[in-house]
Amino acid sequence: MVARKDILVEINAITEAPKDKHQDWQKAMKLIEALHEKFKKVGRVPNEFKNSIWDEFRTAERGFNKAKNDFYKQIKGDQLDNLKKKKDLIATAEANKDSDDFEIVTPLMKRIQSEWKSIGHVPRKDSDKVWKQFKDACNYYFDRINNKKEAANAAQEEAFEKKSSFLEKLKAFEVTDLESVTSKISEWKVFGAVPYKKRKIEEEFSQILDSMFAKLNLNKKEAELIKFDNKLAEITDQNDQRVLQDEKSFIRKRMDELKGEILQLENNLQFFKHADKSNPMVADVYKKIDKFHDDLTIWKEKWQKIKSL
Repeated sequence: MVARKDILVEINAITEAPKDKHQDWQKAMKLIEALHEKFKKVGRVPNEFKNSIWDEFRTAERGFNKAKNDFYKQIKGDQLDNLKKKKDLIATAEANKDSDDFEIVTPLMKRIQSEWKSIGHVPRKDSDKVWKQFKDACNYYFDRINNKKEAANAAQEEAFEKKSSFLEKLKAFEVTDLESVTSKISEWKVFGAVPYKKRKIEEEFSQILDSMFAKLNLNKKEAELIKFDNKLAEITDQNDQRVLQDEKSFIRKRMDELKGEILQLENNLQFFKHADKSNPMVADVYKKIDKFHDDLTIWKEKWQKIKSL
């Protein structure tokens, strides 16, 4: 009798013990099965307690089975919820896999890939199927990006080769007038963007333009704006918002710096308010202010041009 009571205590203890995983319940089920066999093999029980002890045993086992069934019902419900979440992600992936709006869709695809990993198990019969659907849609999208990048890289390498050859010929070019220079700039633009690591060739072309403009005695403003138009064409060819934003930030910063220089020089003039403008030091300050104003005018025009992109 006492031995059977001890077994009942063990069964109830196993039922009440925390079990949060499938493995925990599998282990508990084996323990209950072993206790069931042990209960049957324990010696005889007085007749007056025979029915009651078996009733208690069945009640204890029913309690365990109910807790087990509740756990697996909850697991099934969670898995069905997870299945719905994963199907929603599949729908998002498939709806966007053909998009060319890479700046918006690429972060979206990466985010749903991360979300997929955070979602728990789904019913076993659906697991492989939904994973394949999701993986295929994501791979399709990123393969398209890679193919476009490979094509773009090949085109940029070709542009670099053409620009390199063009520069060699340009060194022997005889400048006659402004139109002859702008025609060369137009030819340069047609070649398109070069690989990022080889962009130094754009500086080389800019230096050659400077020497050409010098031969034409072109004023600084006109030369700077012609070169800037060429730079804008290069930025447009790259089709990279980051590069465009960096250039905008640089122009804004340069305008602020020039405004600061002008303000500082104008403040400095307060120390010479009683001095004649012919004073060399005063004249030099006015000369610098005029130069900074001229430079600021150029940068403001550059800003107006880049704002339209």
